[in-house]
Amino acid sequence: MSNGKDGTAEDNKCGGSSEVASLKECLDECMEALDLFLNNHFNESLERLRPRVNESMYHALIYATVLEMQAMMTFQHEDLSNAGNTMKSAQEVFLVSDMNFYHVQLHAEVCFAECQLQRAALTFLQDENMVSFIKGGIKVRNKVLLCFWGSVYTTVRFMGCCFFLPVQTLSLFPPRILKLLEFAGFSGDKDLGLALLRDGATGTNLRSMLCALLLLCYYTFLTFLLGTGEGEVAEAETLLKPFQLRYPQGAIFLFFAGRIEEIKGNIDKAVALFDDGCKAQQTWKQFHHMCYWELMWCFTYKREWKMAYFYADLLSQESRWSKAMYMYMKAAYLSMLPQDEARPFGEDEVELFRRVPTLKQKIAGKSPPTEKFAIRKARRYKSPQPVRLPVPVLEMMYIWNGFSMIKKQPQLTEGMLQTLSEAERRILEAPENEYTLDDCCVIHMLKGLCLKNQGLLRDAEDHFIKVCANEKKIRFDDYLVPNCLVELSLLYVDQGRREEAIKLLRKAKHNYKDYSMESRTQFRVHAALSKLKEVRLLRFHSGLLGLKSDFQLRERRLQENSSINTKYLKRISNVIPFRTLK
Repeated sequence: MSNGKDGTAEDNKCGGSSEVASLKECLDECMEALDLFLNNHFNESLERLRPRVNESMYHALIYATVLEMQAMMTFQHEDLSNAGNTMKSAQEVFLVSDMNFYHVQLHAEVCFAECQLQRAALTFLQDENMVSFIKGGIKVRNKVLLCFWGSVYTTVRFMGCCFFLPVQTLSLFPPRILKLLEFAGFSGDKDLGLALLRDGATGTNLRSMLCALLLLCYYTFLTFLLGTGEGEVAEAETLLKPFQLRYPQGAIFLFFAGRIEEIKGNIDKAVALFDDGCKAQQTWKQFHHMCYWELMWCFTYKREWKMAYFYADLLSQESRWSKAMYMYMKAAYLSMLPQDEARPFGEDEVELFRRVPTLKQKIAGKSPPTEKFAIRKARRYKSPQPVRLPVPVLEMMYIWNGFSMIKKQPQLTEGMLQTLSEAERRILEAPENEYTLDDCCVIHMLKGLCLKNQGLLRDAEDHFIKVCANEKKIRFDDYLVPNCLVELSLLYVDQGRREEAIKLLRKAKHNYKDYSMESRTQFRVHAALSKLKEVRLLRFHSGLLGLKSDFQLRERRLQENSSINTKYLKRISNVIPFRTLK
């Protein structure tokens, strides 16, 4: 047995002859490295892990995971390639771990499967091929099944962070997309995924922190962007609180705290937290880009167009995630300024709009839907004398569910309504053109959202119905009618008109195809139908509980009556001779 310096490298692995002590040592070192990472010491974290990446399965896994996080923030080809190669090397470490011990074998299999999942995600970004992603998914499924046969309970505790985020995320997918992904071995049981991740997040081990981070992403982004725009703030706040106490200056947790305040409508608090997140560290500039994106939207909600433009400009210069989107947003913010007002840096929105199509990119072989949307909207600026978009910022704000952000702040909604009224006045005063009807319908939909936020449901309904009534006349903005049907159905849900809401959702789901942002609308339809189904089941269960309570009450009364009758007969028998009763 190795006792330190004189031992061989094989004995020093997590899984050598003194496997229990060695494994614990590896996990402790990785926890220290993860602590450094969450305290903004990113490079120190990597330096702590690097010496043992070729001998320790957990050092190799965490090191590769950190590099993948960095690659997904930079979107640089060389970073993606480096992360992929590191993941491949890490898997080789898992394969040569000592498998003579069941405990070590279980750890190695779980680490291998986690690594396989992350490699599948990198393949999705690098190869631009959905088939490659599905192949990776099949490999992950096979490895998951192998691990489950080993030890169900232990494996579930270990694997919650890596395998059950896909489970809960896929539960948000529309059925036809879910069927395709189920072919790769994934299923969409949201309750199972959330339960396992919550269970994993309650501990203080290596994976508990990862479980918590994944849950925070789910609560503050996935449910918000792929759902009906509500988010799950209370759960996120409860989960985040202990990490804020432990890492008060941790940039990652400052970012999530800002996101929570943003969802709650506390925009000024959110801005302060995102600023603090940028100031907390200067090592990973890419992390700043996440904060810049949120800051851009925060100033959008406040209608501070120049400040929002400033952050869109920073993103266009520094970030590679979506150059076309950043350019579109820059042009959109400039177009919201009065025409006689000087533009920052002397830029012209018309020229910026014209540059948008030249910046499109492909992920998994296709351009992102938001980029496609931006390119389609920018097409009208190809004309020598283009017709300006009425409210491009507010339209994109709707695409990202921004009107839900301002719902709890009446003054913000009132400001947006004022901007929309001014835009509507300009449209009506200008000579009619081929875009007039479409632009008016955009205004109607967005005004309907503002009126809904203000509680003026009947007025909001009228605006949504106006858009639907012009279905056959709309020429360019084909996304308007299905989205207005969704908004109208959500309004009916708030009014308790459940059957009407379901009818509209099914119409939006089945009657419209190949329109802009179709996948996003289908996600929202699926989320709304799932929500209605949950409410129906809850009422059904409540009804059953009510019936059960009624039966229990009746039974108790019968028992009481029976007891009273028995006592009464006993009292009578004491007075009247038994033979008389007989």
